Amino acid sequence: MLYNQRAEVILQQLQLQAVVKISDLTELLHVSVDTVRRDLRTMESQGMVKCVRGGACLPDTLAAFSNFKGREIIHSDLKREAAKKAVRYVKDGTLIALNAGTTNTILAQELALRNEHFTVVTNNLAAAQILMQNPLIELISIGGMVDMMEKSTYGTVCEQEFQNYYPDLAFLSINAVNYQDGFTDFRYHEEGVIQILARNSQQTIAVMDSSKLGKRSKKNVLTFNEVDRLLMDDGVSDRLKEEYGQKGLKIE
Repeated sequence: MLYNQRAEVILQQLQLQAVVKISDLTELLHVSVDTVRRDLRTMESQGMVKCVRGGACLPDTLAAFSNFKGREIIHSDLKREAAKKAVRYVKDGTLIALNAGTTNTILAQELALRNEHFTVVTNNLAAAQILMQNPLIELISIGGMVDMMEKSTYGTVCEQEFQNYYPDLAFLSINAVNYQDGFTDFRYHEEGVIQILARNSQQTIAVMDSSKLGKRSKKNVLTFNEVDRLLMDDGVSDRLKEEYGQKGLKIE
């Protein structure tokens, strides 16, 4: 396993827990203690982690909401696979809603390549920067309080503005999903946006990479009944698709 692959695994673990231990990482990565320490020092120099005694955590300024830059790196190829499936639903004249999140930022890259005329309404500032490069796309950027770490807007103003729109498609970037809890996320102030879009849209489509399947994050945001389908990369087995389908969630 190369350094970039190990760093991806370490960042993924930090999304699930506050601190990772060197001893646990040596077992998980099947490498020596020295290799893990060297990787953590390199990641610290790149601003991705903060080294602590016996392990590492996220940098202090990012710990509350995880590391947006780090999450962009994690499974970016799988996120793009899911995003490519999402753009197949886009037609000329469609009103699309995107919430905050790294998967939707990658989806914005795919949308920016399209030749159709459509409208995107979003609180995702990173996605908005990408979408504005395509003059065929009518872009509506939702205001509110700015979360510079998550590159998004949030709060009462943001949610009130979203209430005024009834999108044809809502593509939702969410942190985790499992049988027992439905869809969960660690971004507490994104919950209202997610629920408004799910309620107001004709089709609610979650777009997530397969590493998030079977996982639990901090807070429940949606049930299976509130989502029309879940788009993922091809790393989901037919058995899992059938099992989730029996629970009421269609995975494509």
